[in-house]
Amino acid sequence: MPRPPAHPLGAPSGPAACGILPLVQPVATPPLTRGWRPGLLGDVVALQARCYAKEWGFGTFFEAKLAREMSEFAGRYDPAQDLVLSVALHARTAGSITIDGSDPAAPERFLHLRWFIVDDSLRKRGIGRALLDTCLRFARTTGRPGIYLWTFAGLEAARRLYDAAGFQLVEEHVGTTWGTQVAEQRFVLTLS
Repeated sequence: MPRPPAHPLGAPSGPAACGILPLVQPVATPPLTRGWRPGLLGDVVALQARCYAKEWGFGTFFEAKLAREMSEFAGRYDPAQDLVLSVALHARTAGSITIDGSDPAAPERFLHLRWFIVDDSLRKRGIGRALLDTCLRFARTTGRPGIYLWTFAGLEAARRLYDAAGFQLVEEHVGTTWGTQVAEQRFVLTLS
């Protein structure tokens, strides 16, 4: 009896060999987008407000502070010294980070890392690391002495990223900067 012709690419294996395909295809990691785009400010404020209300009990004080500070930044945004990165999922911002190089309150010409967040649906996929790494690459091109950020104790995933990138905890105290009492922390990364 003659043999059947060989499969031109070799015999299929795994579920495809039986004609079974997975029911759910993995979603590709969305690309990072550099720069300001319509709706970004509102999306980031909403994402942060929902996240921190749910996980930490932050209220309207936090949301109003965030909206005010982001709109002030948008008014002085300069792509030569500021970096805005975001990632969108279904036309909505699902992650963001900012290097505020034009912050008039920044000490000693330092860059201010701000508004770093990744939506729950995209966590544990390397997006936070990609956002932070891209910011650090940009920061190293600015000739600035370093980067600082304010956060609070308990944000363990972000803390692991900061530690891995070389940020050092330089200040910690109990405060209500975000409208809720937390252990506020300032981290610094020296660039030069």
